Amino acid sequence: MAFQSGAFFEVALAGPGAVLAGSFTSVSGLNMEVDYEVFQEGGSLYPRFFFNQVKPQVLVLEQGVVTGFDSVSILMGMVNQGMSIPLAGTVMLKDRFGSIQRMWTIVGAHLQRYIGPDLNSNQPSLAVSRIELIYNGCY
Repeated sequence: MAFQSGAFFEVALAGPGAVLAGSFTSVSGLNMEVDYEVFQEGGSLYPRFFFNQVKPQVLVLEQGVVTGFDSVSILMGMVNQGMSIPLAGTVMLKDRFGSIQRMWTIVGAHLQRYIGPDLNSNQPSLAVSRIELIYNGCY
């Protein structure tokens, strides 16, 4: 599948009292990693694998514009008050015409870091430089 310039990621994550929606040029961390324990039973030549836990991943959204209202400030305010709101939703890769090319589902994401843009009155700047969310993987 070849992509032409103009492709972007549309992100829509929501939780109780919080919404994070916008378009981003770069998304990384769409991973899933599972830890297993291996047991070798006596008399068996084949090991057995048992699910242990899912390892947390970091979803990174870069160079974007948050749509609607300033939901990042609302999320940061909630975290400052000691509330960690789990977000769930989708990350969609869209082509330059806005057609969905691929979609990932995210559940249980929590705001971990926000890095604002470098502000320069002589150059246009996008509204968001980097948002990092910790979560348990995508599907």
